[in-house]
Amino acid sequence: MWGVLSISLFFLPFNRLIAWLFLAASAGMGMYHGVLTPLSLGCVLVIAALAGLRHHYRAQPNLAVPLEVLVVTSCVALFLHLVPGFHNQLMIDGEKPGPLSAPFTMYYNFDKALVPFLLFACLPTLFAAETGKSVGKTAWIALIVAVPALLLVAVALGGLKIELHAPGWILAFVMANLFFVCMAEEALFRGYLQQRLSQWLGAWPALIIAALVFGAAHLAGGMLMVVFATLAGLIYGLAWMWSGRLWVPILFHFGLNLTHLLLFTYPLYQHP
Repeated sequence: MWGVLSISLFFLPFNRLIAWLFLAASAGMGMYHGVLTPLSLGCVLVIAALAGLRHHYRAQPNLAVPLEVLVVTSCVALFLHLVPGFHNQLMIDGEKPGPLSAPFTMYYNFDKALVPFLLFACLPTLFAAETGKSVGKTAWIALIVAVPALLLVAVALGGLKIELHAPGWILAFVMANLFFVCMAEEALFRGYLQQRLSQWLGAWPALIIAALVFGAAHLAGGMLMVVFATLAGLIYGLAWMWSGRLWVPILFHFGLNLTHLLLFTYPLYQHP
């Protein structure tokens, strides 16, 4: 089921028909395995209908705007696991990747994975936009270097320690983190929020606001995590702003998370 859901997300930027067919198949499997219930499926169908209406009435702002607000609000609810009836699968239950790492729990989240589908219906340029902020190779190299640099800053601040890991659940982590975490989060914060804000306020205010909101979304991890996530959001936001392609910040996000897992205490340093 989760592999089928991942395939649907992989195809979403390239072929929406194939993506939606695989999504329907994964939803059927989810119903069979109890991950989805009739309640959650009904909620999703209502949200999908709103997204379809938003697309249908895209040329009529008086209808399109309130419909888009409803869809985006629903996406935030899915992102925060507030839509009832989902029984997401627990994959890792309080395991410590290393002796200095804090216990780590990971779910495969079906509700969060739906966010890119719904936002794409509201914003056809979700995956590819004309940003007009192209930069040279030096800027891109600096942005790539900023990824490990940010993790080393976290080490200097005491939030992380260098600790090499090769956990047995690495493949499960890769699939979940790439599709159900990074793609969903970048679709919401960069593909949608930053892009919409840039249309209203300009590129730089949009970059900063989206990064701040992204940081605030990590408040449960403490203030150090909020600062870390905000700085990471600036990196991902620049990647989107300079490329106009959502897959670029997705790869930056995934690259940072994977580097974090492999080379540093994950998710945080736990004091002895």
